[in-house]
Amino acid sequence: QVQLVESGGGLVQPGGSLRLSCAASGSIFSPDAMRWYRQAPGKPRELVATITSAGSTNYADSVKGRFTISRDNAKNTMYLQMNSLKPEDTAVYYCNADIRLRATPGYSNYWGQGTQVTVSS
Repeated sequence: QVQLVESGGGLVQPGGSLRLSCAASGSIFSPDAMRWYRQAPGKPRELVATITSAGSTNYADSVKGRFTISRDNAKNTMYLQMNSLKPEDTAVYYCNADIRLRATPGYSNYWGQGTQVTVSS
């Protein structure tokens, strides 16, 4: 019923930029909080950034000043602008969101399938 689809990943050189998108779809109300996580091979999944429905943001210290999270509530879409990318940013990036189905009371948490970001020369 709910789909979260990430896009925009790829291969970039150190110092480069990428813009990730996460589109939520289905018979849903506008998502509440949305988040970007990432997971590198052999590492635990890490919270990268959070944005509330009102636009308040929080960032992991490792990305602060380089990444910007944003959203377009009319499009049910969240973005992650990643600048000054480093090899240690290499990971699968996952979209996560708190969403209420129009036909069901209450909120549930959902995950996207992930998009690969590789930072390498």
